[in-house]
Amino acid sequence: MTRSEARESAFILLFESMFNPEYSFQDMKEFTLESEIFAIDDFTAALYGYAHDNTGRLDEEIAPYLKNWKLSRLPKTVLAILRLSFAQLDFIPDVPVSVVANEAVELAKKYATEKDAAFVNGLLGAVIRDRSEK
Repeated sequence: MTRSEARESAFILLFESMFNPEYSFQDMKEFTLESEIFAIDDFTAALYGYAHDNTGRLDEEIAPYLKNWKLSRLPKTVLAILRLSFAQLDFIPDVPVSVVANEAVELAKKYATEKDAAFVNGLLGAVIRDRSEK
């Protein structure tokens, strides 16, 4: 499994958990394995865990970058993608920031709209600029 595929799997799990918070990671993992929707490797599990277990913290980091938007108004696909991106930036330092941004945009193109992809790109670009200045 490539890291791109692992990110996509983590995105799907995180997105699903937004609608079914009563399901544990193990519940979702068993369901996906039974239905053969996709594979779950260690990177997928770690990325999902970082994003899922730190949503409050990640949302606080995302919020200042939302110009004229509120977290509650973001499409769930975009919010899941941003949470995964911030989780990678915060918890997986060996992933280059340019890769995080590119992968996020590709997920947005696949699961959201072109406008959402542009939004994700712009927001992550601002984050990367801010973090490189520190």
